[in-house]
Amino acid sequence: MTTGKLIVLEGPEGAGKTTQAPLVAEWLNNSGHPAMALREPGGTPIGDQIRAILLDTPDGAVGEAAEALLYMASRAQLVDRIIRPALTLGTIVLLDRFFLSTYAYQVAGRGLPEAEVRAANQLAVGGLVPDLTIMLTIPAEQGMARVARRGAHDRLERADREFHERVSRAFAAFADAEWQRTHPECGPVVAVDAAGDVDAVHRAIVKVLERRWPESFARDRRQ
Repeated sequence: MTTGKLIVLEGPEGAGKTTQAPLVAEWLNNSGHPAMALREPGGTPIGDQIRAILLDTPDGAVGEAAEALLYMASRAQLVDRIIRPALTLGTIVLLDRFFLSTYAYQVAGRGLPEAEVRAANQLAVGGLVPDLTIMLTIPAEQGMARVARRGAHDRLERADREFHERVSRAFAAFADAEWQRTHPECGPVVAVDAAGDVDAVHRAIVKVLERRWPESFARDRRQ
């Protein structure tokens, strides 16, 4: 692979994105493909400050529209300062969350108007489209049970069950071919069952990459 790729890991709470992103980046680097793992919100000094506001602020302190725009501000900074330069250098960027999370949490979860959120995202990313999104799927109750075992919860994790069920249903809809056709800004989306253990999910992600780019990754497996 001679050009950079943006590969996004998505999914509801407890799906394992934060665990898998550095593992996949390590696998890519070990296979001779320069890669880096990033997360949203955050990844830049400004983005990290926004992350603290979004996740550590007490419940009810951030309005729904402000929440969406704060995510967009962090995203705009990350795309401009980190992601685009990395892609230009041929680096594969593994990103923990991107625009699908905005559709799931702010549109489906909070009920914000999709058209307006979509327009704001286009301003934030300047036309950047993921080369592939791997969506880790897990039932809402199982995902939240994983979150509960981790201990301390951030502001979004503390949201009520109905909110997380709306988010989970939204992620399930993103795997539909018709939804993807009408949302080209999100790029191709492939679902991966995340209910298994860490190694099983990692192997499933690697298989997706091999199928997507056999000329780059399939031969690495045979070596």
